[in-house]
Order: sequence, then C-alpha cells, then structure tokens
Amino acid sequence: MNIVPDTSVVIDGRVSEHVESGDFADATIYVPEAVVGELESQANEGRDSGWDGLSELQALATLADDGEISLEYVGRRPEAVEKRDAGEGKIDALIRDTAAEYEATLFTSDIVQSEVATAKGIEVKYVEPETEDTTVESLSIEDFFDETTMSVHLKTGVRPMAKRGELADMHYEEIRDEVSTEGQLKEWTQEIENSARASPDGFIELSEPGMTIVQFRDLRIAMASPPFADGYEITAVRPIAKTDLDDYEFADELRDRLTDHQRGVLISGAPGAGKSTFAQAVGEFLSDSDFAVKTMEKPRDLQVGPNITQYTELGGEMSKTADSLLMVRPDYTIYDEVRKTDDFEVFADMRLAGVGMIGVVHATRAIDALQRLVGRVELGMIPQVVDTVVYIEAGEVAKVYDVTTEVKVPEGLMEEDLARPVIMIKDFETGQPEYEIYTFNRQVVTVPIGADEDGEGRESGVDRIAKQEVEREIRSIARGHVEVELRGRDTAVVWVEDDDISQVIGKGGGRITDVENRLGIDIDVRTFSERPGGKGSSNGAAAGGDGGGGGGKPGQIITPEVTSRHVIVPMDGHAGETVEVQADGEYLFTATVSRGGEIQVSRGSAIAEELEQAIDRGKTITVVPS
Repeated sequence: MNIVPDTSVVIDGRVSEHVESGDFADATIYVPEAVVGELESQANEGRDSGWDGLSELQALATLADDGEISLEYVGRRPEAVEKRDAGEGKIDALIRDTAAEYEATLFTSDIVQSEVATAKGIEVKYVEPETEDTTVESLSIEDFFDETTMSVHLKTGVRPMAKRGELADMHYEEIRDEVSTEGQLKEWTQEIENSARASPDGFIELSEPGMTIVQFRDLRIAMASPPFADGYEITAVRPIAKTDLDDYEFADELRDRLTDHQRGVLISGAPGAGKSTFAQAVGEFLSDSDFAVKTMEKPRDLQVGPNITQYTELGGEMSKTADSLLMVRPDYTIYDEVRKTDDFEVFADMRLAGVGMIGVVHATRAIDALQRLVGRVELGMIPQVVDTVVYIEAGEVAKVYDVTTEVKVPEGLMEEDLARPVIMIKDFETGQPEYEIYTFNRQVVTVPIGADEDGEGRESGVDRIAKQEVEREIRSIARGHVEVELRGRDTAVVWVEDDDISQVIGKGGGRITDVENRLGIDIDVRTFSERPGGKGSSNGAAAGGDGGGGGGKPGQIITPEVTSRHVIVPMDGHAGETVEVQADGEYLFTATVSRGGEIQVSRGSAIAEELEQAIDRGKTITVVPS
C-alpha cells in the first residue's frame, strides 16, 4: 500500500493513528516535500499547526525505525510564492501531483482536496477532520478583574495596574506587588491568541508584527511586543456598565428625535467618558423600536444584542463596508469610532444616502465634535450630515446640540447685505443659540454667542475676527504703525501715522468706504497725534509693528505647507496665542493659533494669495507674538 498524506492529516496526527490501528500496516508513506515546507513555514510564524505537524513527522520517523512502515520524502520544495498562495491551492496541487506520480492513495481530511483529486482520477482516502472542544472557561488575566475594573494594564518589568471605580470616579492604581515578567506576558499572550482562535466567543481583530488585538467575550485585548513596543504589554478593557436610554437625561426627547426620522448624530466626549456605553444604549433602543441597526467598528467591541450585526473593515477599508451596508439597507448604523478624514467622509456619504448615522467621536467639548467636520464636509452640507450632537461626561449626557442652517446676518454684524447661510448650534434643552459657523471674508469661523459656561460675559468671536480683518485691511494700505479699537458691534476706530491718513481714507473717502462695505463695519480713521498718550495707549488696541515689522519683536522662522485647500502655518506649542505672520519683516496678517498648533488659511483668499506670493519669491516667513 502506497500512501501520500496531505498537510491536513499530518497536522491532525491521523497518519500515525492509522498506522498504529493497522490500517496502514507495512505501508510505504511518501511525504511530499511540499507538506514539509508548509509545516516549516507555519512553525516559523509561531503557529501551533506547524509544530503539531512537525511532531507527527517525528512520530512517523519512529514508526519507520521500528519497521512498522517505510517512509520516504519525495517531490520538490514549494517556492516562496507557492507557500504565500497556499490558500489558493498551489501546495495542494503539488501534493496531488506526487500522489499521481507514485500511484499512491491520497490521504486527506480536506474535502476540497478530496473532491479535486477524485475528479482527476486519483485514489483518495478521506477522513472527517478532527474537532476539539472549543469551550474556554476563562483567561488567566481575568483574575485581575473585579466588578469595578474597567481595564487592566500589564507590562514587562512593571507592577500590574488597573483602572477601577465608577465612571465619574475612576482611579489608575497598582493591583499587585510583584512585577510582571517577560515569560508571564508571553504565556498570557499565547493563551489569549489560542483561546480566540479556538473559541466561538472570540476572534482576532488585528494581527500585525508587534500588535495583536483580540475580542474575547466582553474583553477587548491589545497585545504589543518589540520592536513595535519597547517591551511586552497587554491591555485588556471591558465595559463596567450596561445601560439603556432611560438611564440618561433627555431620554424622552431623544427617543422622539431618533424615531421621528433617520438622524445624523455625533456622540462625543473624552476617552473613557462613556460614549460607547451610550451608543450601545441608543442601538438597543432603536433595535427594539423596529429599526434595522448595524454597526461599523474596528475593533468590534460594542456590547450589543445578537439582533444587531457588527461589521468591521472589509478588505481593510471602511468605504467597502459602507458599500456593502447600502445593499443591506439598515435604518441606522452606529460608526465607532469616527477619527480620520476617511471615516468622516464615509459617515457623510452614508448619511447623505439616507441612512441614519450615529458616530462616536473623541472631543473635549461638544462643539469640537462638529468642528471636526469642517474642511472634511462642505460647510453647507454639515447640518444634513449631523443634526444632533450629544456630549457625554462622566457617563452622563452633559450637553445636547441641535444643528440647523439659517440664512441670516451673523450675530454681531449689522448690514443686511452681509446675510449668508449660517449654521446654528442651539442648546437642545433651551433652544438658545450658542455658536454660529459661517464664512467670513473667505474663512470658515466658529463664533460663540452669549455667555460662557460659567455664565460670565465673553468677548464676541465676531469682535475678535472683525478686529483682525480691519487691521489686515488697513495694514495693506498704510506704511506705518496701525492700531484698531472696536467701539461697538459695527464701529471701529483706526489709528494711523500722520503720513498715512490720506492714503488710508483715499480720494473723497473712497478707499475707506470700500473697506467698510467689504467688512460691514463703520470705520473712523484718526492719527496717533489726536490720541491722548499717542501710540499703544489704548487697552483695546491691536498690537502691531512700525512699518509692518511687528514692533521689533523677534520672529520665529517657519516653513508653511501648501495643500490643495489651505496654506498651513505650523505653530506647535503656541495653541491659543495671537500672532503676526510676516514676510521678510513685512506684515501679512494676524491670526490665532488653533488648538492643533497651526494656522490654516483658505487658498483663494486675499491673505493666502499674499502668503503664497511671498513663498514663491523666496521670502523668509516669520511669526511674531502679538
């Protein structure tokens, strides 16, 4: 009897089992080198199947030494491309060729291999693949959890740590005196990976060199190793609370809003605030309210019922997942988490296709979640993509915004011809507007309205922007020092040098009138000689420099980046500061650095054109604190 085993029966140990039972007594076993090469490759990758197969080959060698069988290794080694494409059947084809060459019986537990070989006239002995009890009771790292533990953090050479407590009172604390060893971390990592593969309760979400992410029951486990990390590390996270919509403020109003028609909702908050827990509650409510609900997650860790299907990236792209979901036609889709530009674009595309969308977004303020759409979605489309923002803090609904569009004169401007589409962000409870988003002199601005969170008055965002725009306009005309003082919502006083006043006003007041019409602000031009105390005496004056040079202050040399939409001035470490941008010491404009540490100027605006011309001419771009 001549037998050619394939990889499947070698891994399962079925060849030696049939020899010992007498089925293959005195048989000649021809082991294809293709099988050896595949097992070796699997073992080098650390896969248990490779090691199990190599152990079976050693057992066959022992049986051959005892005279139970004859053992020969035949055929050629598979090439690298054949091992890489083993799933496409290239190695199986080499094994079938070996069986045909030696007129042997092909021994396999692979049903596809069996059917193909039979079709080619090769004698086949097929056995059912062995199945194991895949029940996994628990993982060793679960011993570190108690009922108040949200996450466990294990790293080589460090005492085990955990985040424990209630959502509003979470503490990061040591949970064991002994430090974790590398051997322990490797053992726990292997156990987690094996359990995820073997158990229907787990799956491997991501497997890359240096990082593996596993979902096992309600645990999301990230395992890092060198060289990606500086040491072996395991971070296991689980939800400590499961809620329903009734547990939150505005529950009745939100229920009515969500069931009225499909909505676009952003659930925002800081990490660990309870965003995903709230999203789960919303998903369960919608599912119970006769809506078809799906999720888009990477990794999949929302704790939802079996009636909500959880999808991840298809072919490594969420856009492909979105295309598939449009065929499935859900009423609502929960997108957890929306981070990158691609995520926002997919979210917007699905929403505009008519699907109700609920996105989970990291943000430190409710308004920040909406601002992350600016530049990623056309400004006028934002209210059609997102009409509701829910901000979660310490597990509670802290703020809900209603997002709409109105054609109006922005708050703080007076001229009727300055009316434009304005995105209104209103408090859901009171109906009072808190922010406006619109274009002002070709720039997108977010303007706070009314009092701040403590109830104290604050300088209008329009005032601040208007002041900068007036200063920019006058500096483009005047040669000397310029200061701007706002006297009201639509009135400003501009102080200039005696030599500049006629230049600024223009013949018959035409030049200053043009500026007033562009900005919608009445401007009174005066000289410093008319002002008591002269230059710099006004508390409200905007800082400037003689001859546009920033008053002699030292400047930081920077290199702007020109993109398809913006000219970006990098200003790391200066978030929130007001600065002047200059070219070879000449004033260009004044701006406030964003929280991301940069200034973005929309291409096509007058400011961007001046800045790009300066860059093209090789001028040195500097930034001076105002």
